[in-house]
Amino acid sequence: MTGLSFDPLLPWPLIISAAILALLVTVWSLWRGLRGWPLRGLAGLAAAAALAGPALESGIRNKLSDIVVLLDDRSASQSLPGRAAQTDAALDDLTRQIGALPDTEIRRVTVTDDSDGTLIGSALTRALAAEPQTRVAGVVLLTDGQSHDPAMLPSGAPAPVHVLLTGEQTDWDRRLVIEEAPAYGLIDQPVIIRLRIEDQGAVPAEIAQSPARLRILVDGEETRTLDLPPGVPLDLPVVPQHAGQNVISIGFDAPQTSTPELTDRNNSAAIQITGVRDRLRVLLVSGEPHAGERTWRNLLKSDANVDLIHFTILRPPDKMDAVPVDEMSLIAFPTQELFLDRIRDFDLIIFDRYRVRGILMPQYFDNIRRYVEEGGAVLVSAGPEMSTVESLNLSPLGSILPGRPTGRIYEQPFLPELTDEGQRHPVTAGLPGAPVEGQEKHWGRWLRMSQVIPDPNAQVVMTGAEDQPLLIMNRVGKGRVAMLNSDQVWLWGRGFEGGGPQLELLRRIAHWSMKEPELEEEALLADVAGDLSVTITRRTMAAEAKPIRITRPDGETETVNLAQTGPGRFSERWTPPGPGLYRMTDGEITRVMALGPSAPREFEETVASGDKLGPLAQATQGAVLRLSDGIPAVRTVREGRPAHGQGVSRDWIAITPRHATSTSGVTHRPLLPGWAWLLLVAGLALTGWLAEGRGWKLRRA
Repeated sequence: MTGLSFDPLLPWPLIISAAILALLVTVWSLWRGLRGWPLRGLAGLAAAAALAGPALESGIRNKLSDIVVLLDDRSASQSLPGRAAQTDAALDDLTRQIGALPDTEIRRVTVTDDSDGTLIGSALTRALAAEPQTRVAGVVLLTDGQSHDPAMLPSGAPAPVHVLLTGEQTDWDRRLVIEEAPAYGLIDQPVIIRLRIEDQGAVPAEIAQSPARLRILVDGEETRTLDLPPGVPLDLPVVPQHAGQNVISIGFDAPQTSTPELTDRNNSAAIQITGVRDRLRVLLVSGEPHAGERTWRNLLKSDANVDLIHFTILRPPDKMDAVPVDEMSLIAFPTQELFLDRIRDFDLIIFDRYRVRGILMPQYFDNIRRYVEEGGAVLVSAGPEMSTVESLNLSPLGSILPGRPTGRIYEQPFLPELTDEGQRHPVTAGLPGAPVEGQEKHWGRWLRMSQVIPDPNAQVVMTGAEDQPLLIMNRVGKGRVAMLNSDQVWLWGRGFEGGGPQLELLRRIAHWSMKEPELEEEALLADVAGDLSVTITRRTMAAEAKPIRITRPDGETETVNLAQTGPGRFSERWTPPGPGLYRMTDGEITRVMALGPSAPREFEETVASGDKLGPLAQATQGAVLRLSDGIPAVRTVREGRPAHGQGVSRDWIAITPRHATSTSGVTHRPLLPGWAWLLLVAGLALTGWLAEGRGWKLRRA
């Protein structure tokens, strides 16, 4: 770079004044007709120029090397058979060829797995932004072409972009596509999952359009199978079976063909649907008005998700008075409708100090028993009537009650305490203010309870007077039965001797009866953290927990031993090898866990394609070639010329040398030395004087 600069000897106003004076003298000489007026003007301007100090500045240039960005895709889809070897071979060959070109450097960029997929666009944009645009001579991408951030791809590049695809021409894959799936669903109500089977790539003729056998599993248990042809959308109804997380697993086996599909990682999907109850329907039957009746009503009415039907028997059949029935404002007890026609509409039936007085026929109690065995729930809050001839134990319902009354009633203060099973059971474990040995602070006492003999299979979680069973819980068939052998829980609500957690206790009993997941005493839980680490928790009534066997998505298994963290709770933190569908079991409980998508985004589309990166290559006159056809040769071409073509033995790709330079210094040289300016000004002035003198002599002669 060469330019003209000035280093004035006088201030610029004086130099400009001298130039103007020289011009005025020139004009005056012309007006007077002096023959030397041009020379006079040039002499004056030369003097002004000498005072300005003109000089030539030249930059010292250094040639810069060209840069070629070489990006290799090392995401999970590149681990499919043969692709890693193709990438390694191409990387070595291209590195050798580019390194042999004069004044050329390589910038290596490696794209690895990301939670959002393969981010080639972001990596390429960052790589181009990090280099001077005037030095980038070419970009070469070694990838399968599956970029998951197309919005981040640059619209152009300062040099040709070449895409070299891994894989084979015969690659094909069949995958399961979930188009729509709900996150929540009502329990026992069908929800719709929309899905389809999609074939990609060069599908073999023997498998094209042949249906796939889908297997549908709910919480690890296979429910049904069906055949679905590729490209046909299907609305699949599934039914959440319980509250909380329901894992729906849908998948099919890899087709058996001469050319196997690329991967079976996308042949299945895990959908997590949270089961919720539309409304919890509870039937509360109070045998008589008493102080604790309001406790149950307030508890159930305070929950907005509970639909409560409450009947209190005010006039039993054995009550004798002279008031006619048609003159009483009482609601008739719809026994047949509730206990025969509509009994399965309820999630829980509570008998609060109910006496068997002939209001419910024996067949009604027998129907309640079947309702429990088929999955219903009954809670009995018993008072002194349980130890009389009007006890529910003497009805057909007695065969499923968790305790048999002896007829004895304890009329004495006692402190409710948790048993060893009660400290492990979720219903009573961790109740606030529970009595602790060595501390004086405890719950308030109750004043009355009935003596019962618990069923051998039942769980006694609380005891009362003389260490007798106070709260007993049991499972019957598919349903549950709980029995509270005292009607004094209301004393806690009144704050008697400090009170106690009566609302929390009754809430837990009711919700355990209705099979709420957080109150299951036998449960296998998996809490997934943000880094995909899993905390495995086993709740059990047993003294020890068995090791957990985990089956990975690839079929490999491993065993995790749990450590006790509290009564009835065993936990361990476990780090899975990656996302996918995992199955955990201890031999008794099986749980299916989905970490991220069952088929990561890398395996949604596995067939190599240039559809996403092709427009960028075309816009920069680059090429999209397959490595299966051979590694192309590398050439150099002038900027603006086609940067790829077909050679004699193989295809070729080209880079465009940029001939970039940098300036490392500047030289400053005066346009003329001082003595030259002096000679120039003096010569012009003398020549003008001589010209004017010779002319004067001629006119005189």
